[in-house]
Amino acid sequence: MRLLVVEDEVRLARALERGLTADGFTVDVARDGARGLELARTGRFDAVLLDVMIPEISGYEVVKRLRAEDNWVPVMMVSAKDGPHDQADGLDYGADDYLTKPFDYVVLLARLRALLRRPSDPRPPVLQHGGVQLDPATREVTVGGEPVSLSRREHDLLEFFLRHPDRVITRTELLDRVWDAVDGYEPNTVEVYVGYLRRKLGSQVIVTVRGSGYRLASVR
Repeated sequence: MRLLVVEDEVRLARALERGLTADGFTVDVARDGARGLELARTGRFDAVLLDVMIPEISGYEVVKRLRAEDNWVPVMMVSAKDGPHDQADGLDYGADDYLTKPFDYVVLLARLRALLRRPSDPRPPVLQHGGVQLDPATREVTVGGEPVSLSRREHDLLEFFLRHPDRVITRTELLDRVWDAVDGYEPNTVEVYVGYLRRKLGSQVIVTVRGSGYRLASVR
């Protein structure tokens, strides 16, 4: 079994490499998301252990891009982000398992073996709310059955709304989750892109909640 470990914490990456190698795995290590994504795309790996908060590209973005490319390599996210929404986001974006730090190596190994025993999932379900539908695998978006062309950033923003349809989402959260940390952006970036989506999807699809943020509306 060949594993890819994407982890920027040097001591932890080395410890995982040593432990997993001793347990019979062949291990490659990437220290940032861009390199991890590049290696995962080769198809050489039986599974990926993926941190969330890594340089270049976040773990969320890595798994999203893999699934969008129909790459279904099993992915276990291993992260210090231990909130329920953090774990739900990782799984919704396409991860097969989510383990929070700190963890016991014996538990990681057992969950990894369980992950490797599972049959490969064919693809994530289509996301739908009201008349808006988004297929994470093909990146196709329709409104009322009619196709709509979105930029990558518009698509990612809509996907985040569709994965959290029942709550108000703040501008800060959108910047943190949809825009990579290394991206440069202006203070009104969220407002600008919400405006783009409203023009393409309909003015009532995303509702502004004054003083709080935005919420996806049930428009058909």
